[in-house]
Amino acid sequence: MKRRQFLRTSTTASIVSASSLGWLPQLAAAAEAGASQGPRRHCIVLWMGGAPSQIDTFDMKPNHENGGEFSEIATNVPGVRFSEHLPTLAKHADKLAIVRSLTSKEGDHERATYLVKTGVVPMGPMVRPQVAAALAHELCGSQDTLPPVVRIASGGFQIGRPIGPAYLGPRFLPLNVGSGAAGMAGGGGGDDATIHTGAIASLQVDSLARPPVIDDVRDLRRSTLWSKLEGRFMKSHPADSVTAHQTVYENARTLMTSGEADAFDLSQEDEALRRRYGVGTFGQGCLLARRLVESGVSFVEVVLDRATLGGATWDTHSNNFRDVAALSAELDAGYATLLEDLADRGLLETTTVVWMGEFGRTPNINSNAGRDHFPGAFCAVLAGGKTKAGQAYGMTSSDGSKIEENPVTVPEFLATVCAATGVDPSTMIMNDAGRPVPIVDASAISEIVG
Repeated sequence: MKRRQFLRTSTTASIVSASSLGWLPQLAAAAEAGASQGPRRHCIVLWMGGAPSQIDTFDMKPNHENGGEFSEIATNVPGVRFSEHLPTLAKHADKLAIVRSLTSKEGDHERATYLVKTGVVPMGPMVRPQVAAALAHELCGSQDTLPPVVRIASGGFQIGRPIGPAYLGPRFLPLNVGSGAAGMAGGGGGDDATIHTGAIASLQVDSLARPPVIDDVRDLRRSTLWSKLEGRFMKSHPADSVTAHQTVYENARTLMTSGEADAFDLSQEDEALRRRYGVGTFGQGCLLARRLVESGVSFVEVVLDRATLGGATWDTHSNNFRDVAALSAELDAGYATLLEDLADRGLLETTTVVWMGEFGRTPNINSNAGRDHFPGAFCAVLAGGKTKAGQAYGMTSSDGSKIEENPVTVPEFLATVCAATGVDPSTMIMNDAGRPVPIVDASAISEIVG
């Protein structure tokens, strides 16, 4: 039982037992105050799978040979400078807290991704849920039809180890939204040839619409049969996992037939705004993320792991500067417009926006004009929610090879993300063995949130 559920239950029980003593008005007021959780909060993660170069984005080293080919530019925060390829985002630095001193020991994509998404290294018998699922578990409503976790445009940079909701159950599996030639988002395909024509990339939810060959009568027969079979199974196999499975199915059916699926329809947005976000899958994914949190989705991950044009990735063992420039163009448009759009709609105060990858890249440039894996010192960025914005936290050496001020571990950063989203990272959730497990076993950084 979550803490707030316990408080509600305890307060309600007190009201019943004390009503004969004339305490009902006071206790009713206390129950109402305890039940109020304030505005719904949300989290959007901009996931840079493949590991972006910190020195070519948010921690420039222009006076050292490790700085490479890019110039730095001023932002609207004095003393904070970004890459020249992030000019629009530089105008919104006052909304950001840039952490330049993130560090870990995991330099393998698979292990590092597991650590960054769960807060623990991949070892031991207990499987931990993604922090995304744990946050959604705390933030979502029990009657929500829209899925609590949505992942947009993933799949370009793959890792082998699956990372899911673990003991939180199937309800917190992410709904995957991908690019396609036609879909709920409309506006053309997501491939290079289509984007080159000036058309806007499309995003679609697989199987959201009923196949044309299934008419109303056939659909009703199918759902009736399913309900009978599932009802019998639930009676003979009473278990939380079975109930969770049924809940996921019922929510999916409701989503298919309700107007809430319109949240995925980007054709309802002004075309000029869509183009400001960027015509590629990442830009359109950022716009979709805004629509989803506006509609009540708790956690949205938007992936930029491959450039819409040309296919560049952040895993820049060669041609680092060409590929980072291409990816930065998409990042700049989507990220900056998302921040501005959220702020204009009054959503940034209740929506935490996180930018990060699994580790950084080496300060030194290799013989192929590339940068290799480097977990020792890298960057992540926070905005919105309870973030203390307009600052750069932590500092690396002049050559970028080591942290000189305020090192931040991955669990500490994830705890800070939780706190920025209004969730106590030490909140205990019962695992499938009946053991209470904290969302993240670390403390938030008070200089960044509060």
